[in-house]
Amino acid sequence: MKFTETFLDGVIVIEPRIHGDKRGWFMETYSESVFSNAGIILKFVQDNQSFSATKGTLRGLHYQMNPKAQTKLVRCMKGVIFDVAVDIRKESRTYGKWFGIELSAENKKQLLIPKGFAHGFMTLTNDVEVQYKVDEIYSPENERGILWNDPEIAVEWPIDVKPVLSAKDEVAPLLKNADNNFVMGE
Repeated sequence: MKFTETFLDGVIVIEPRIHGDKRGWFMETYSESVFSNAGIILKFVQDNQSFSATKGTLRGLHYQMNPKAQTKLVRCMKGVIFDVAVDIRKESRTYGKWFGIELSAENKKQLLIPKGFAHGFMTLTNDVEVQYKVDEIYSPENERGILWNDPEIAVEWPIDVKPVLSAKDEVAPLLKNADNNFVMGE
């Protein structure tokens, strides 16, 4: 696996090795020992999968507050998404900054998003399936969100359409008004 750090501390692009022949291909999407050798020590406890039927569906920006914060390992199993991580760690030099990358069934890239970051994605095709591993179970009472088009963050979503949003995402607060107990270095 190839691990590429981004300008957001802890957000890492992961490219699995693809082993192919006339039958098709095989890849390892996660290996505790390979991740550990790369300095990434995690214990994943839950796998999640979503399906989005329509191009332009936007899910996010989501996170769970401490003590139930989650690190996510995200990959797109069918279709194409633009995946985004936003640094929401107070006192971080990159607070409010975002990183985005296209994840697809074809490129097989994954994005590791640590605790202290909000996460969201926009589907760039119809019929998209996304899977992600998390290191903390889902906790509805700790779930929070930030408005997808917060002008302070200014994510440059790749398609200029009115996104398909959940009712909850339509009314999410701006970053400056969001519940957030992440502080850099804690």
